[in-house]
Amino acid sequence: MDSPARCSNPEGWGPVSTARPFDLTVCFEEGILLSTLLVLIAIAGAFRCWALRGWEVLPRCRKSLWVLRAKLIFLVLACAASCANLILVVVTHRPVAVVQSYVLDVLALLVAPFLTYLNHHRTRSSSTLLLLFWPLYTICVLVWTRTVAVTELHAFLPVLSLKCAAAALGLAAFALENLGVEFSPEDKPALPEKGHIQSPLLTANVFSVWTFSWMSGLMKKGAKAYITEDDLPSLVPKDEAANLGRKLHDALQKHKGLWTSLFVAYGGSYAFAALLKVIQDCLVFMQPQLLRLLLAYISDYQSARASGRERPSELEGFAIAVFMFCASVVQTIILHQYFQRCFETGMRVRAGLVSAIYQKALVLSNDGRGRASGDIVNLMSVDATRLQDLCTYGLISISGPFQIALAFISLYNILGWAGFVGVAIMVVSVPLNTLIARLLKKLQEQQMKNRDKRTRLMSELLANIRSIKLYAWENAFIRWIMQVRNEQELRMLRKIGVVTSLNTSLWGGIPLLVAFSSFAVASATSDTPLTSDRIFPSISLFMLLSFPLAMFSQVTSNIIEALVSVRRLSDFLGADELQSDARELITNSNLQLGDEVLAIENGEFYWNKDAPQPTLEDINFAVAKGELVGVLGRVGAGKTSLLSAIIGETIRTEGEVRLSGCVSYAPQNPWIMSATIRDNILFSHVYDPEFYELVLDACALRQDLALLPNGDLTEVGEKGITLSGGQRARVALARAVYARADLVILDDVLAAVDAHVARHVFDNVIGPNGLLATKARIVVTNSIHFLKQFDKIAYIRRGIIFETGTYQDLVNNSESQLYKLIKGHGTLTTSGMSTPFLGDAATPSSEGETAVESLRDLTEEKLQTVDCKLERRKSYGRAALVDNLPTRTVSDGMTKEHSEQGRVKTDVYLQYIKAASKTGFTFFVVCMVLQQVTSVLGNNTLRAWGEHNLNAGSNRDAFWYLLVYGLYSLTSTLLGTAAAILLWVLCSVRSSRLLHDSMLNAVMRAPLSFFELTPTGRILNLFSRDTYVVDQIIARVTQNTVRTACVTGIIVLVIGTSFPLFLIAVPPLTWFYIRVMIYYLSTSRELKRLDAVSRSPIFAWFSESLNGLSTIRAFGQQNVFVQNNERRLDRNQICYLPSISVNRWLAVRLEFVGATIIFIAAILALVALVTSGVDAGLVGFVLSYALNTTGSLNWLVRSTSEVETNIVSVERILHYIGLEPEAPAEIPNAVPENWPTKGEIVFKDYCARYRPELDLALKKISITINHREKIGICGRTGSGKSTLLLSLFRIIEPASGTIFIDGVDIAKVGLHDLRSSISIVPQSPDLFEGTIRQNIDPTGAHQDADIWVALEQVSLKAFVESFPEGLDAPVREGGSSMSAGQRQLLCFARALLRKSKILVLDEATSAVDLDTDQAIQDIIRGPLFGDVTMLTIAHRINTIMESDRVLILSAGEVTEFDSPKNLLNNKQSAFYSLAAEAGLA
Repeated sequence: MDSPARCSNPEGWGPVSTARPFDLTVCFEEGILLSTLLVLIAIAGAFRCWALRGWEVLPRCRKSLWVLRAKLIFLVLACAASCANLILVVVTHRPVAVVQSYVLDVLALLVAPFLTYLNHHRTRSSSTLLLLFWPLYTICVLVWTRTVAVTELHAFLPVLSLKCAAAALGLAAFALENLGVEFSPEDKPALPEKGHIQSPLLTANVFSVWTFSWMSGLMKKGAKAYITEDDLPSLVPKDEAANLGRKLHDALQKHKGLWTSLFVAYGGSYAFAALLKVIQDCLVFMQPQLLRLLLAYISDYQSARASGRERPSELEGFAIAVFMFCASVVQTIILHQYFQRCFETGMRVRAGLVSAIYQKALVLSNDGRGRASGDIVNLMSVDATRLQDLCTYGLISISGPFQIALAFISLYNILGWAGFVGVAIMVVSVPLNTLIARLLKKLQEQQMKNRDKRTRLMSELLANIRSIKLYAWENAFIRWIMQVRNEQELRMLRKIGVVTSLNTSLWGGIPLLVAFSSFAVASATSDTPLTSDRIFPSISLFMLLSFPLAMFSQVTSNIIEALVSVRRLSDFLGADELQSDARELITNSNLQLGDEVLAIENGEFYWNKDAPQPTLEDINFAVAKGELVGVLGRVGAGKTSLLSAIIGETIRTEGEVRLSGCVSYAPQNPWIMSATIRDNILFSHVYDPEFYELVLDACALRQDLALLPNGDLTEVGEKGITLSGGQRARVALARAVYARADLVILDDVLAAVDAHVARHVFDNVIGPNGLLATKARIVVTNSIHFLKQFDKIAYIRRGIIFETGTYQDLVNNSESQLYKLIKGHGTLTTSGMSTPFLGDAATPSSEGETAVESLRDLTEEKLQTVDCKLERRKSYGRAALVDNLPTRTVSDGMTKEHSEQGRVKTDVYLQYIKAASKTGFTFFVVCMVLQQVTSVLGNNTLRAWGEHNLNAGSNRDAFWYLLVYGLYSLTSTLLGTAAAILLWVLCSVRSSRLLHDSMLNAVMRAPLSFFELTPTGRILNLFSRDTYVVDQIIARVTQNTVRTACVTGIIVLVIGTSFPLFLIAVPPLTWFYIRVMIYYLSTSRELKRLDAVSRSPIFAWFSESLNGLSTIRAFGQQNVFVQNNERRLDRNQICYLPSISVNRWLAVRLEFVGATIIFIAAILALVALVTSGVDAGLVGFVLSYALNTTGSLNWLVRSTSEVETNIVSVERILHYIGLEPEAPAEIPNAVPENWPTKGEIVFKDYCARYRPELDLALKKISITINHREKIGICGRTGSGKSTLLLSLFRIIEPASGTIFIDGVDIAKVGLHDLRSSISIVPQSPDLFEGTIRQNIDPTGAHQDADIWVALEQVSLKAFVESFPEGLDAPVREGGSSMSAGQRQLLCFARALLRKSKILVLDEATSAVDLDTDQAIQDIIRGPLFGDVTMLTIAHRINTIMESDRVLILSAGEVTEFDSPKNLLNNKQSAFYSLAAEAGLA
């Protein structure tokens, strides 16, 4: 024996047999194919066994053990059969080709049972090695069997039967192995938390992973019911945000650049994806080559039959068809594994970056925070997402050039140099395309500006909707918006439409032009005839080429964007952090009263590291346990900076800061999270009900909570938007109290609350008898009310502690700043409260006063109980932090948005088509169908030409064939362009206009209650996002859907007419297809919705945390917040992963259908060839269509589902168009000319309620208000004062009774007429962006001269004249360019300009200083308003003391209506008690 394996067959090793047609030699089969497989499995299996023996043994149920026993029996029998075979061969000296392969057979089958046993007991899924080994082994045995059967069947019968028996037993074991290893709940490990659904990937076998069958459970559920978050499987542990963040963090520590770190952290599976992509590219380019082989085989067979020579083996054709099928399936599997890996990497990169950005944001120093928080949120939403997108398509930058190179080589093989003409045209077309893309981008940017302009107008409109309704200005605003929309936006949309259609037709036309020119050159230059086996493969190659070329430009722009993003992220991650040793923390928990809690010695602190002088210098400051220290000073003296130095936010350059124990902090601008009020107070500490109740009472939050719908479980909006300023301040205070920290820092918390509440809070929380009496507390204050009760006072001036000492010391020293301060502003009385209630600038409101009475009684009792409790627990122990919460409980904000579930109703589609014009749409569809028909005719011409060339043996008569082909191609391109222009320019713009205008009108006609219940953001979303979808996206997806539907129809037709037998396969395939569609659409739709819903909390949480950085750091809760961020990320990933896997699930199945169609078509062609003969041209023609099916089918489902996800926008817009409007705006002839002439108002038994389900807000009101009378209206909160006014404007419609103005029933008057004849000056002056003229007179009804007169009367003339533009001076959004007082005066100017007989004032002087207030009162009481009936709602009693009569309301009923004088004389009257509370009686 000269070599280890000897071939004893005369044919030798050479792979192809010389003796038999289309067969391999026996030596090659036994010695190379089988042996290689056996060696691989033996080695790999041995290694796997070695690895598994160290793993822990898992519990298995009885059923699982029985399956294992069955597997082992089959494998042992197979091994026995193999041994018997070896013995038989050796003993009987059979002339086998390679003896060694029989030895290897025994070895490999010996490893199998051991591997099976270990795998079954120690892992959770079937063994991949065995699952792949048995099918491959069987195939090898079958190939060998065929060869043996043909050559020497008789001699080898026993060997053959034993070998087949071993293979069959192996297949039985294979079938059992496929069942998996876990059969009952006792097989599965325990779940980490309730509601945790295991990821099916943990137990999925290799075939399930390849075909994404692990998704099928979820898909089944989705087809039956709507999927919710609770149905989605949890993440695999390695994909949880905490682990991903840690990976990136470690990588950043070790490596410099962000690119390197990202690659080190997440690049492993990405590199593997790149390898998969390269293999997949090779397989894709194998298809045209296989097609060429098949067509060449058919031509050969035909000519052999014609000339009567021996035909090639029938098996050969079928083998090529099978190869085509297998290549197609393998390519599908590899492609989607590649995609899945890319998407997963993208998800990991995003999660890692978001975690890193969040953690960095929590330690940014003041220098680093130079960015606006919007920028930081952008890093997270835009830049992290850009890198995620780069991961999905980035590998095309490698695979694109590779594909192009492969295509060049293949083309050269088929057409020779002529192929490169086509390639040259393609390459030239790329810059052309970039030009168009640039133009499109420019147009899109302009369009973005137009859209922003309209959105801004819209948001102003929504912000001021109340004023717009009261002033009857709807039409003016609609006019402004329509002008931007119709004149600018839709015009641009037309331009964009034209450019887009040209772009699409270019992409459609270039492959046709390429094919045409290549064939023309080839036919002119080459001598070999252009037959079908050259024409059709090259067409499919050109088709393959157009994808990488199209994607290439997109990927380059993606890469450029990613480079920019990485630079921005690197800058951010490298920004300055807080000084870590700014303070020395001593964690000593058992402090006694009088122990030092904080000490600063010779401190010098800077806010910025390059500031010229320190913010604070030479600071010496100490606080002991149980001590109350006050910090005073003027604005900007450095009070808050001192607190920041204690928290550790400033840069310490000298001295030291020692802090024992923990800190709690209430900032000057209270930071409220959007969570429940209870969560805001607990702030991640454990809930202790007893102490919590104490805190609520002490912080005077009881009454506020009583007014809220769910008490302390009410959700507050972002930034605490649903609470008043005083409530926010007290919630922040309660949070600081509840934490029971050793040092409590309060930054001017009493400024935002009324005087009596301040008193209560001081006594019960801060003061010597308050809840915090045993803690060290530092209080910054600007008021001098409670200074007497402070243990120590520090006065800061220009960053230096100017003086410090006890109250008595400082007051007795007449040189001290404190003495001067008190002398200037208060009286040195002995009471703790140095100013009486009245003189205080914030005069307590009438409601507040009485609330305080009840508060006092309450607190007396409470304080006694507090005292007992204080005795019982000398000092409250520290609050403990809550342990981690489950991932799935994250709140979504206040109200759920209207979101449909399930299929979109057909009616929505019909409505959309109706809006877009039915004729236009029909013509569009007709053009699309004709385009496909002409393209088929063009390809048919090529087929005929190929046959002609084959028969003629040269390229004669090429001109005519090329001419016909060229004309067909041209027609098809032109039809495509026509269709696109019809759709984009006619239908799309028309529907955009109609839907937007109808929606705008519907929203403007909606009653005010609709705006109060619907968040502005939601309405804006419809006008921005959904309108954008209708403008630009729906047209695109409709075009795609109609096109792919036509293509698919044509493909089925072509194959069906050529091979009628194919039509038998259509129904089962269609059934499978529709089944998959239904599964996919129902699940994918809900998953998309879930993904979108779970994404916004990440951003919301992030921007919220940025606003509260100092609070989070002061409480030392960075880790809690990082965990919270990770929980939100995980929740989004849980929704995101299935939403991408579902696309892979679909694609794998559809491409399988496509592969089956190709296979069936090829087999039918071969059957026809063998039986009756068929021409190669027809087969090429049919197969080149069949090869496109996979793509088309895939796209068809994708685009239908896209249409469905996007038509939801139309559905929502239609939902808004159908809003219930208020009463009609105009009723002809309802009122006389110039009504009202006098301004007399009569209420007759008037009752009203806000919404049908609520109680009456006004009950049986009957009063008469005479011409020219001035009426003051007062009452407690909720007594119906504002309701009375709103009913006058019919913002609220009567439940019964009615109101007459000058004898006309206002219920019979059009709303526009009614509202424009009454003037109002609202409580909050609403201004909007525009000019001063537009703000005073939006409808443009008055002359400039009149406007100037009005401005003069409200003493604003000088102010307006100070602008160079005069009346055209710009007003910024919300009127932010004017002071509150000027805004209020501008509203008066509006009322003066109207010259109406009835004027309503809603506490119009709350926002102005005393001088302006005086001016306004003079205007109201002056001659200008002498002839006007006036109603004034008063919050301050002194403003209505001079009215003719006063109307007192209580719980919606009139209690008193008389002149102020008479009411004050009656000591029993409600008015008297209100006046007495205000100190006016």
